[in-house]
Amino acid sequence: MARLMRMRPGTYAGLDGRPYAPRYKEPQDMADSSFDIVSKVERQEVDNALNQAAKEISQRYDFKNVGASISWSGEKILMEANSEERVKAILDVFETKLVKRGISLKTLDAGEPQLSGKEYKIFASIEEGISQDNAKKVAKIIRDEGPKGVKAQVQGDELRVSSKSRDDLQAVQALLKGKDFDFALQFVNYR
Repeated sequence: MARLMRMRPGTYAGLDGRPYAPRYKEPQDMADSSFDIVSKVERQEVDNALNQAAKEISQRYDFKNVGASISWSGEKILMEANSEERVKAILDVFETKLVKRGISLKTLDAGEPQLSGKEYKIFASIEEGISQDNAKKVAKIIRDEGPKGVKAQVQGDELRVSSKSRDDLQAVQALLKGKDFDFALQFVNYR
């Protein structure tokens, strides 16, 4: 590269005195911005909510002598008590603790109370991931109601949304936050 000397502010010249003009570069295509739509739950937060609920159940007067308990049973959460009302109250305490820990109740799939011997039981599970059908519903909403030029692509149990404009991506997020889905959504990997 030739040596340059400074002439006026903002201009340069070679040693021969002729103005130096850098070579013109073709503008690079801007990479698409994107984010992922997922439905994930931190297992540690669910554990914390379950432990808090178990502690409250062990200390509350209305749960004394009713065999009330809540614990993990494999991948499911087991709630037990000697009456249907008490086991539903345990579920209510657990739901309250989940909300306080920032976990959407849409991820909790609790069954109906079942009589097992002398006790009533409720099995609940935490649902993660977006099913193919739900991902297609979200992609259709983005395609129909979202800004033009936004692409939604299903990738396993998540959905990748991409566009050249970051403003369009923010508009998609606002659109989806305004919808009431029967499953929880989070927006991650914004780039």
